[in-house]
Amino acid sequence: MKKITLISASFILASSTFAQTLQDAITKTDNERYAAAASDFRALIAKEANKGDNYFYYGENFFKKGDLDSANMYYQKGAELNATYPLNYFGLGKVLWYKGNTADAKTQFFKASELGLKKNTEVMRKTAETYIEAENKSLDEAIALLNTAIKIEPKNAENYLLMGDALLEKNPTEGGPAIKQYDKFSELNPKSPKGILRAGKLYQRGRNYQLALDLYKKAQDLDPTYAPAYREKAELYNLAGQKANAVESYKKYLELNNSDEARIRYAGFLVINKQYAESITESEKTQNAGSKDMYLDRYLGYSYAELGNKTDTAAYTKGLKAINRFFEKAGSNFKYSAVDYKYKGILLAKTGKDSLGILEMEKAAQVDPKLANEVTREIAKSYMKAKKYNKAVDTYNRIMNGDPKNLNAQDWYEFGRAYYYDGGAKQREKKDVEALDLFVKADTCFSKLTQISPAYAIAYFWRGKANVQQDVKDEKGLAKPHYEKAISLVKPEEKALVKQNLIEAYLYLGSHFAFSKEKDLAKAKEYFNLVKELDPANKPANDFFKSPAGK
Repeated sequence: MKKITLISASFILASSTFAQTLQDAITKTDNERYAAAASDFRALIAKEANKGDNYFYYGENFFKKGDLDSANMYYQKGAELNATYPLNYFGLGKVLWYKGNTADAKTQFFKASELGLKKNTEVMRKTAETYIEAENKSLDEAIALLNTAIKIEPKNAENYLLMGDALLEKNPTEGGPAIKQYDKFSELNPKSPKGILRAGKLYQRGRNYQLALDLYKKAQDLDPTYAPAYREKAELYNLAGQKANAVESYKKYLELNNSDEARIRYAGFLVINKQYAESITESEKTQNAGSKDMYLDRYLGYSYAELGNKTDTAAYTKGLKAINRFFEKAGSNFKYSAVDYKYKGILLAKTGKDSLGILEMEKAAQVDPKLANEVTREIAKSYMKAKKYNKAVDTYNRIMNGDPKNLNAQDWYEFGRAYYYDGGAKQREKKDVEALDLFVKADTCFSKLTQISPAYAIAYFWRGKANVQQDVKDEKGLAKPHYEKAISLVKPEEKALVKQNLIEAYLYLGSHFAFSKEKDLAKAKEYFNLVKELDPANKPANDFFKSPAGK
């Protein structure tokens, strides 16, 4: 993360162009200035083509930005040109480890260790770091390696930084031991902000946001060019809901690291921050500058799906094209997230490809059960849009899973509509008994909605509609109390918003008082006049006033 204190653009440019030493280039990698570091590594290799460490740390630059294949290429080149330098063999092993080939990885780690005469603490640290950071962790082995490195080289601060990471991963709820290690690092290397940043991240993880923020600021003050401090602070502000501060901190990060990689991360950050329009602008700007990075297409897909066609009539189409490009670039071996499938499914459904969209959303639910309810709701919406009402009913039953508390107000509304329209479909098929049962269930759903939102007029309008279908000849007046309640809840300024619902309710009540057992022609005329106020050309109302009852 980068620090708030700014340095001049001319200094940044100069330092990114002329690396004095290998350490300068490594520091740029640590600062996430990958493009600037790459330029320096290329210059170093041009000067010293057979030095193994130039290739290893260039490989590390690729590895840290997620490009394992390029990293592996430079580790391999370094091993070929300098067969006695141990770290390139470690690098080859690390790539294997991250790809799940742990047996061959350990063979390379052993080779690196042997070339280091078994006392090369850098090999130990790098191997331990792999065991800590990879998904397939081996924390006990990491701790054992670091303990050995500390015995051999007790004054090397990096030992303690990694030991803190290992202890925290092993016992995530016990931060004290890790903090002691980070403090030891800072004691041995007081000019480095890395220990302070690690401690800040630990406190952020424990939701002590103020202390985390204080530490990020301290890291920035110690080294104003340390980019990660700005990024961490931006993410902290995001967690705290301070979007403006979050974006401002990330912009400071970009001032220090104005590279494609940084802008791609920024576009992703904007998605996390729910600033979808801004993410689209950043992603398309970076693409127009020549980047073909697949993650930009991912962010565009997500963002267009969230914004929808209200802000851009072609948003869903653009989003689908982007998410399809992402899947094409990522390929079949990429480990897609549930969110990838979710947004692809939503975009397919929104562009008329409902069946394909549902298949993608089902994949999302399988990949991450935590997303199941959210995705299943989207599936239900897709079934409603496709007029597959019986499948929508089944889907809401799946969400409910036997417990009505699993459904929220919006769910009950959609659930009721699904039953209602499915009942209409059965009516058209002359399956009146099945239709009646569905209308009763629709009414039950809308009744649940009125219990959750007793002042929500639409719920009562729908209860009226469902009861009309249960009492088609109006022999029992089942719909009457629900329409009356709905009308009573509509405020004068809301009438235009629910005009059609009001007309339907007024027509029902007018007809009820004109022709049912509860005949009251004065009331009937009152309701038919209300219809004409909203729709002067309404045929049923005008027909009533032409009839003997309406004169």
